[in-house]
Amino acid sequence: MTSVSIAAFEPVCAWLEAHGTSCFEMLGFVTGVLNVWLVTRQSLWSWPIGIINAAVYAFVFASAGLYSDTGLQIVYFGLSIYGWWHWWRGQPSGAAERAPLPVTPVPRALWPRLIGVTMLTWIVLATITIQIPTAVLPWFDAALVSSSLVAQWMMTRKLRECWLVWIVIDLSYVVLFLIRDLRLTAVLYFLFFALAVRGHIAWTRSMRASNSAK
Repeated sequence: MTSVSIAAFEPVCAWLEAHGTSCFEMLGFVTGVLNVWLVTRQSLWSWPIGIINAAVYAFVFASAGLYSDTGLQIVYFGLSIYGWWHWWRGQPSGAAERAPLPVTPVPRALWPRLIGVTMLTWIVLATITIQIPTAVLPWFDAALVSSSLVAQWMMTRKLRECWLVWIVIDLSYVVLFLIRDLRLTAVLYFLFFALAVRGHIAWTRSMRASNSAK
């Protein structure tokens, strides 16, 4: 990007900063909505957009003192690479090509492990972040981060109930970001909530269609 094109964005960024946000937060907003919308449609392109979104929000959250969420974006970056590969690989179909990865429910035996990982991660993150003087709401932040990690992993495996977990997480994040005066990001996570409802409906239909085709 040339210095001329960068200069063209300066008035826009100045206006955004004057209204309580920033160019980085706006970029995170746009890539975030696009990412989740593409996931609801089971599009492989959701993952590269998610990689960009994770990089942008790592900077935004670090600037806001939300260190658990900063670390979460770094993990999202890695999980997005994994999800991109896993969705692209699909599942063996017995033919030369692999079938698309189907939406499936969470196996009953998996739930205790998911809950256990969430609780352990929450305690470890909170214990670390409460030692940082500038950390904001470390226990609340860590709880949302640990839940998000599990929900993101569930998404990489196309487990339908990931959307139910995201619904609770997204509404909780709206509260957190309003507290931190990240108003645009609070709006973003309310849109994430609406998209999570849409995603649950769409993935449920996809799962039923797949089961009926067997």
